[in-house]
Amino acid sequence: MRRLTLISLLVVLAGAVWFGWHRYGPRGPVPLMAPDAAQIDHILIEKSARRLTATLNGAVVMQTDIALGFAPDGDKQQEGDGKTPLGVFKIDRRNPQSAFHLSLGLDYPQPEDLQRAHDQGIDPGGDIFIHGQPNGVVGLTLPGDWTAGCIAISNAEIAQLWSLTPNGTVVEIRP
Repeated sequence: MRRLTLISLLVVLAGAVWFGWHRYGPRGPVPLMAPDAAQIDHILIEKSARRLTATLNGAVVMQTDIALGFAPDGDKQQEGDGKTPLGVFKIDRRNPQSAFHLSLGLDYPQPEDLQRAHDQGIDPGGDIFIHGQPNGVVGLTLPGDWTAGCIAISNAEIAQLWSLTPNGTVVEIRP
């Protein structure tokens, strides 16, 4: 009985170390930016179609399926509602050390979101990103809508999008 307990403890410890290494360990190299002539100028998110389309001068460069917030219908109203916001935003930051495999930040909330939230006495939320899968989830793409309001794609797709997307890129999110 004591031997079984020791083996179980070692298995749990090994699993925790493996998970911790993949979640918090060193990240791989950050993808290089594509040449200026190949960088996109617009990202369209169609929530109802669960689709992201990246374009350059109107030509489709990349298209992929997405996952959204866990309660995707409608516009984001407040922190914790699980909704992905609607509107026109810009990429304003990049995080290669994200809890998700790479992330591109949107400039949400906008001034009108802040005013609406202030008028209602609520927190509008923030930290809306286009990102990959959670670190520690190796080789999988989580099914369904599972984020807290972000847009999630596969790790390979976020690496490609990361290299094509300069800060300032317009992101349009439609219903």
